[in-house]
Amino acid sequence: MIRFLLHTVVLLIVLAAYGQSPLFTAQDTLRGSITPERAWWDLNYYDLDIEVNPEEKYISGSNTIRYKVLSENQVIQIDLQSPLTITKINQDGYDLVYNSIGNAHWVTLLKPQKIGEYNELVVSYSGHPKEADNAPWDGGFSWSTDQNGQPFIATSCQGLGASVWWPNKDHMYDEVDSMAISITVPKNLMNVSNGRLRNVEEGQNSNTYHWFVANPINNYGVNVNIGDYVYFGETYEGENGSLSMDYYVLRDNLDLAEKQFKQAGLMMEAFEHWFGPYPFYEDGFKLVEVPYLGMEHQSSVTYGNKYQNGYLGKDLSGSGWGLKFDFIIIHESGHEWFANNITNKDIADMWIHESFTAYSENLYLDYYFGPEASAEYVIGTRSRIRNDRPIIGVYGVNYEGSGDMYYKGSNMLHTLRQLLEDDEKWRQILRGLNKEFYHQTVTTNQIENYLSEQTNIDLTAFFNQYLRTTKIPVLEFSLKGNKMRYRYTNIVKDFDMPVRIKVNEQEQWLFPRAEWKTENLDAKDTTQVLVDENFYILVKNLSQELL
Repeated sequence: MIRFLLHTVVLLIVLAAYGQSPLFTAQDTLRGSITPERAWWDLNYYDLDIEVNPEEKYISGSNTIRYKVLSENQVIQIDLQSPLTITKINQDGYDLVYNSIGNAHWVTLLKPQKIGEYNELVVSYSGHPKEADNAPWDGGFSWSTDQNGQPFIATSCQGLGASVWWPNKDHMYDEVDSMAISITVPKNLMNVSNGRLRNVEEGQNSNTYHWFVANPINNYGVNVNIGDYVYFGETYEGENGSLSMDYYVLRDNLDLAEKQFKQAGLMMEAFEHWFGPYPFYEDGFKLVEVPYLGMEHQSSVTYGNKYQNGYLGKDLSGSGWGLKFDFIIIHESGHEWFANNITNKDIADMWIHESFTAYSENLYLDYYFGPEASAEYVIGTRSRIRNDRPIIGVYGVNYEGSGDMYYKGSNMLHTLRQLLEDDEKWRQILRGLNKEFYHQTVTTNQIENYLSEQTNIDLTAFFNQYLRTTKIPVLEFSLKGNKMRYRYTNIVKDFDMPVRIKVNEQEQWLFPRAEWKTENLDAKDTTQVLVDENFYILVKNLSQELL
């Protein structure tokens, strides 16, 4: 335990020196770092089997954890958050001793852990799980009822962690290869979880729904959805063949859903075009109605946007284009490529999930309404950027960066698109990302390096500027005749992004740096010089200030 306390003390000193907040605890380190008790074993398989009691808001059951031994160790870390409690941990028929520090539980194993072997551990648990106050931002169980008074229940746990409702290895770096999910619910209700439904085991007063996930899945992507559901579906003929698209909605909302969910097929067509094949054909695609706004649970995307376009009926961009699509269907489904296929190893790099997925909104518009609509939408979202803190968070303590990872991040990617010769190259880069990092957990550096290699541009300063600072580049310029004097200010070292301008409708490129440069403008008449709005920079015309 001393090593975690020392790590925290050092971290507090560093943060104090740079004026950052909040202050982190040893528990944050246990949650957010690859501890020695996590590092020695690799996840292979989960078998989660629980019963949900809606009346008591109570759950009980077990999770079987199969793992591969990477190095010799006799202590394994399992995570489960209070008020849930572990009732027993068993391996090979023997109950094991464990010590707990907050939500981290160190289990002492009896048999030698030999490198290369696969072993299993069964963790039994029960209790009243944390209730989500404001899902999906505040994680846990959402206990609600539908318009007919029937229980309507769902889980969400991004950030807080899946250990808020089931025991697991709760760190993003290690994804399980496959998973069984068995949920027992009262007889009159249905459970919908990830993957494909294998069978329904009928009991006298309850039914158990057995689901199976054939692909790797991150912990927070696992979900339970319980309600008086009805089903409809369709088959999408996609890049990798026939894809089942299944929809589970409350009984009274079937007519609304059959109309609104037509956008799911449109989404799949657009995103397979931009990002490549849907990453989970074996598990299918689902939209599942829930009592909160929605979430990107893998192959089981949850929906609560009240069957209307926009974000609860609002256009987040103010451009009008945001009302051309259902925000939750498009955005949360975009996460199947960025979050579920390509997953950040540390939540500090959550921009990989949210920047690309926020950007997918305007790519959807680009596919159906053209590049001008796409540009107007993403530029319109700039009004929501706060520049309060960097997009990248603090590593090793389960701390994400600024919410600007959404719309500052999408504008960063839209800006990067402008630097390429054509949109087809950009499309192939996005598809290449999903192929290169297929079913992998990644770091920011991996994504940065890939984009630099594929664009043939050194993007080091570009990403330092937009991901690691709150500075927005300022292009300062002045005009004298047909000569423009210009430079960048408010930039990091070596930032030299080219920018496109129009001089009386005639396009020209500038190559600003921190030092003043002078350029002869192509047009003789320089009364109207406009900097292309597609570049996320600020512009300061010093000539006008002198007037």
